[in-house]
Amino acid sequence: SAMLELVNLEGYEKRVPTSLSGGEQQRVAIARALANHPQVLLLDEPLGALDLKLRKEMQLELKNIQRELGITFIYVTHDQEEALTMSDTIVVMNKGIIQQVGTPIGIYNEPTNAFVADFIGESNIVPGVIHQDFLCSFGGKRFECTDQGFGRDESVDVVIRPEDFKIVPPEEDIICGTVESLVFKGVHYEMLVESKDGTEWLVHSTLPEAVGTYVGLKVAPFDIHIMKKSTREDQTPVDADPEATDGEVAE
Repeated sequence: SAMLELVNLEGYEKRVPTSLSGGEQQRVAIARALANHPQVLLLDEPLGALDLKLRKEMQLELKNIQRELGITFIYVTHDQEEALTMSDTIVVMNKGIIQQVGTPIGIYNEPTNAFVADFIGESNIVPGVIHQDFLCSFGGKRFECTDQGFGRDESVDVVIRPEDFKIVPPEEDIICGTVESLVFKGVHYEMLVESKDGTEWLVHSTLPEAVGTYVGLKVAPFDIHIMKKSTREDQTPVDADPEATDGEVAE
C-alpha cells in the first residue's frame, strides 16, 4: 500500500487490472518495480505506449518519485525532449558508442560533435573551415567565433541552432537568402531560408517573414559551434549490444 500511495493509487488495491487506464497500469508497474527497494531502477522506454498528454504527466510523476526515494533511475528513451526534461545526466549513444556525457544544458548548448547536435534538437550543420582561433568561414563568408585549439585552416562541421539566427535586413557580410517556406509552430514560426550557394537554413523566429522575401541571417559568435569532423576512432567504446540503436540514457 505504501508503494501504491507513492504512485498516487492509494485505494486501488481491489481494482481489476482491465479497469485501469493506461497511465494507472503504468503506475502499478512502477510500484511493483519499487516494492523491492532497489538501489538502481532501469526503465526502458516506459512511457512509449502512452499518448502525449499522459506521457507528459507521467514524466513529472516519475521525476517526483525519483526525488522522493533518492535512488538512481537509469531511463532509456529515444525521445530527446523527454531526456532533456527528466535528466540530471544524459548519455548520448550511437550504435553502442558513447558520444557525450553531460547535463541537459551542457549537452544542448555544447554538443561534442555533429551527431549529438543533430540528435538533441534541430540544428543547421554545414561544412566549414576554422582558419585560426576565433575565426571561421562557412557559406562563403567569414565569421568571428569563440572556438580555439583547432589546426590552422582545419576542415570542420559548423553547427547553428535554428533559434540562434536573427532575421535582419540583407547585408554583404552575413548570410542572405530567400524565404522558401513558413510554418506556424505555436510558440514560433519555422522558416526555411535558401542562400545563394544553395544551402537551406532552418530558422525559428517569433516574427514571420513572407515566402519569397530576401532576408539576412545574423548569428552571434558564441552561437556558432565548431565541431571536429566525426570519426569512429574519436568515440569511446562501451560494453553494449552491437545491435543497439541510437538513443539517450537519462539518469
